[in-house]
Amino acid sequence: MQDTNITVIGAGPYGLSAAAFLRAAGIETRVFGEPMAFWKNQMPAGMFLRSSWKASHIADPDDMVTLDAYRVATGNPVPAPIPLQQFVEYGRWYQAQMVPGVESCSVTNIDIEDRGFKVTLACGEVFKSRRVVLATGIGNFVRQPEEFSGIPRELASHSSAHTDFSRFKGQRIVVIGGGQSALESAALLHESGAEVEVIVRQTALNWVGLHPRLHHLGPLSWLLYSDRDVGPAGLSRLVSAPRLFRVFPRKFQDRAARRAIRPAGSGWLQPRLSAVRMTVGRNVVSLASVGSKLRLKLSDGSDRLVDHAILATGYRVDTSKYEFLPQRLQSRLHTVNGYPVLKRGLESSIPGLHFLGKPAAWSFGPLLGFVSGTKFAAMELVQSISGGNGRRRDE
Repeated sequence: MQDTNITVIGAGPYGLSAAAFLRAAGIETRVFGEPMAFWKNQMPAGMFLRSSWKASHIADPDDMVTLDAYRVATGNPVPAPIPLQQFVEYGRWYQAQMVPGVESCSVTNIDIEDRGFKVTLACGEVFKSRRVVLATGIGNFVRQPEEFSGIPRELASHSSAHTDFSRFKGQRIVVIGGGQSALESAALLHESGAEVEVIVRQTALNWVGLHPRLHHLGPLSWLLYSDRDVGPAGLSRLVSAPRLFRVFPRKFQDRAARRAIRPAGSGWLQPRLSAVRMTVGRNVVSLASVGSKLRLKLSDGSDRLVDHAILATGYRVDTSKYEFLPQRLQSRLHTVNGYPVLKRGLESSIPGLHFLGKPAAWSFGPLLGFVSGTKFAAMELVQSISGGNGRRRDE
């Protein structure tokens, strides 16, 4: 049994960045997961990142393994906005440069032991780890509206279930949702030859990036916007400072977080959606399967008969969905609305168990739901473990 100091579960941007910072600090770390698996396997081909170029670097200790460095090293002319496939390739290049030895064997169980955790792998190995860092992304947290429960997957499915929309060519499809995923899915479906309608509960669509000149006003732009690229003018600066954000009253944090990440699409999508029907201010109130089709009744009394519904309804964090965390460990985890409550170092109520990425957003703000939050998360984790002075607190 090969014991270790830190176990990182997940090899997406947060897991890879954390491992890079930990190893750079001389902290022994094992990493488990398929590099960039969620981005590769649960997003449709042809998508682009909504985040800006500067906000899409996976953080590393010396700011050297950036998208710019990747473009130079590989000769890959990555455009902006960044295509999904090229971001996946960048992430894998980052992993090869900074986190060699990522292990593909999955973790099946984590349990508490004296001064640490017992980690069990699918391949049969069992070892002890002083700390465990969960950076598994949002794949486990798919949110599906209750009214769609019980509907066969052949008639309704979450957007994360598709990597190729070409199968819907010639079909009538509704997309539920008004965020980037919904709007870009609609564009891709239309371009694949489907007849598409977007149904949005909100009364108007929101768009970002329509006024690029606001980012080129010198010092004024610097005051209004952070290059972390999360949130509107002014709020963007606050969100980019998670330690400051968390000292504000809880009600303010919740309101600010909702405003910073409200459903919105990138302005560059608008021309691609000019032929797509947009139905706003309405929601699905009931539905039923009719043979091989799906009938939806909307809140205005109208109905739709379609071949399939794509649910671009986002994700909802719920730590109970971590199948590798047993009930006796779950019962010791302090949560609010499914989110773990975290303290310094993104450490949970269970000493030595840390959460990175979207699960950390309730405690440290919406930045933790984006790639641009990897630098804060990795530095916060390492500084906490090392006591802030480069020495390991565990020693």
